Amino acid sequence: MHTPSPADDTKAKKAAFEGAKLSKRLRHHVGDAINDFNMIEPGDRVMVCLSGGKDSYALLDILLGLQKSAPIDFTLVAVNLDQKQPGFPEHVLPEYLTALGVEYRIVEEDTYSIVKRVVAEGKTTCALCSRLRRGILYRVADELGATKIALGHHRDDILQTLFLNMFYAGKLKAMPPKLVSDDGRHMVIRPLAYCCEKDLERYAAQRAFPIIPCNLCGSQPNLQRQVVKQMINDWERQFPGRAATMFRALQNVAPSHLADRSLFDFAALELGAVPAGGGDIAFDKEEFTPARTISILDSRPKEPACGE
Repeated sequence: MHTPSPADDTKAKKAAFEGAKLSKRLRHHVGDAINDFNMIEPGDRVMVCLSGGKDSYALLDILLGLQKSAPIDFTLVAVNLDQKQPGFPEHVLPEYLTALGVEYRIVEEDTYSIVKRVVAEGKTTCALCSRLRRGILYRVADELGATKIALGHHRDDILQTLFLNMFYAGKLKAMPPKLVSDDGRHMVIRPLAYCCEKDLERYAAQRAFPIIPCNLCGSQPNLQRQVVKQMINDWERQFPGRAATMFRALQNVAPSHLADRSLFDFAALELGAVPAGGGDIAFDKEEFTPARTISILDSRPKEPACGE
C-alpha cells in the first residue's frame, strides 16, 4: 500500500487549488455574460442543449451551480438530440442526467441519414446538420415551454465564426451572445461567450464528464473551421492575450470607421459634424518612427493569457 509522501500531498493541494480557481473563473465569466446581456430573467425556463461534448456539459454544470446561488428563480431542462449516428452510446446521457437529478428529455431524430443522403461525399455536413438540428430544437423548446435556449458556444467559437464569415462570406459577422430566431419566437443565449476553450477543456477533465465524440462533423478532414481555429491558436501562442483583445473588439465597434452605408450615413457627412465614436486621430510624422511605435505597444496593458 502506497503511503502519500509530503510531495504527493503538496501536489494534491496544488491541483485542488488550481481546480477551484478554474471553477471560480468560469463561474464568474458565465455570470458576467448573463448579467451583461440579460440572458436569464426571473421565471425563465432554460432549455440547455446537451450534445455530449465538453462545452455543453460545462454549460449545464455551471448553470446548475449558479441556479443554487442566483438571486432570481429559474428552471433548467436538459435536451439531447440523438441524431442516430452509428455507434452513438445512447445510455451515457440518460444515466448521467438521472444521476444529476436534473429534468431532461432525449429527442430521437434520424438527421444523420438525411445529411449523408443529401450532402455529397467529401463535402462538409455542418451547414445542413446545423439547420436540421436548430429546427428540431426550436420545436422541442415550444413543447417544453422553454423561454430561453442555451447553447454551449464559447469565446473561441465566436472568434472562429467571425473569421470564417470574413474569409469565406465577405461579412463582418460572428455569433452573438444573445439572439432572437428569424421568426421572432425563440430566444437563444450563449452563456459561455466569455469562456475560452482551453479553460473548458481543463474543466471537463477536472469534472470527468463522460464525453461523447461527434463522428459526423468534427472528424471531417479539411474543415475550414479547424483551419481558422489553428490560425487563432497560433496567434495566441505567439502573442498571449490576442484572442481576448480580438473578442473585446467585437464589443467596441465604430460603424463610422467601417464601410457599411446601412449602418452609417457617410453621404450625409459634413464638415463640423463629428461622428459618434470620434473622427480620425491625427499623428505627427515622428509618432510613426519604429522606436516610437515599439514604445506605444509596450506601454499598453497586456491581456492575461487564457488560463492565467
